[in-house]
Amino acid sequence: MITVFVYGTLLVGESNHHVVSPYLLEVQPGAIHGRLYDVGPYPALILTDDEHKVEGEWIAVTEEGLAAMDILETYYGPRHADNEYERIWVRDATLEQAGWVYCYPNSRGLAAIHGSSWKTYLHNKKV
Repeated sequence: MITVFVYGTLLVGESNHHVVSPYLLEVQPGAIHGRLYDVGPYPALILTDDEHKVEGEWIAVTEEGLAAMDILETYYGPRHADNEYERIWVRDATLEQAGWVYCYPNSRGLAAIHGSSWKTYLHNKKV
């Protein structure tokens, strides 16, 4: 069982959840320290040391599930030149939970998402 923090299109009910759902073993809410950025149809996360939190879900998946997410997130391995995201080990902001998260190393000039939830931001963006 592999634990991953998801915060965008892989969340339950979001557009890419089907990528991970066949491999899903558990889901629980959580939050990590970071900030979200708007890439358009999906968010990017940048980890921070401040008190700002990003809401999401801790999911437990099989190795096949992690491989499927690596493909979706364009992750080829640690510090690979063609990675869109890096996969980093993180701890939950309040729970006794840790696991992988896909994140950007910097903002790449993207607009910051004000707030802590991709689902809330996406809903307000559509309104």
